[in-house]
Amino acid sequence: MATVVRTERIQIDRLVLGPFSTNSYLVTCRETAESLVVDAPGDIEKIVTALRHTRPRCILITHGHMDHISGLVDLKKALSLPVAAHPGDAEALPVDPDILLGDGDLLPLGAIQLQVLHTPGHTPGSVCLLTDTYLIAGDTLFPGGPGHTSSPGDFQLIIQSLTRRIFPLPDATQVYPGHGDATVLGKEKKAFRAFSARMHKAQLCGDVVWESS
Repeated sequence: MATVVRTERIQIDRLVLGPFSTNSYLVTCRETAESLVVDAPGDIEKIVTALRHTRPRCILITHGHMDHISGLVDLKKALSLPVAAHPGDAEALPVDPDILLGDGDLLPLGAIQLQVLHTPGHTPGSVCLLTDTYLIAGDTLFPGGPGHTSSPGDFQLIIQSLTRRIFPLPDATQVYPGHGDATVLGKEKKAFRAFSARMHKAQLCGDVVWESS
């Protein structure tokens, strides 16, 4: 486990779990010790151990792909916590979500709150989670490009999600993706502007990289 954010108000820890090296994040209000888990890739004993000095309130799922939810059933049993997800991905989960998330929803966590941003494209129900200047992005945005898309329509949808919901955020926003290391939003905006200035094939989709696609 690595602590990626620690301020007077908030702590965010990253655990790299499961066979696909998926990031799970633990968000904790430092005033009240209330916490939530973002994604359940597996290795649930590591998540449970990391939460031992906090008061966990919820398991939030960024999207319904197996590499983010393979440990969800066991984690819910171990912690007896409600599961929150967007209805667009609810049928992909191995358990029924207890909380249905909508774009713009505010989730209280002790003395802080987290805003849900619905960012379809990678999946219909993909969400990001914003608190202060920290964005937990799931598989919507990575260093150097957007999340994988399965069709040109999905690629256009994820671009709309980025341009309408993510890129309006401040350049200094720290982005914590579902796999790999963090990035800074201003860097991704600049790379996207260069990408947008070039011509692209109408059928573009898949693993798009701002710099070379």
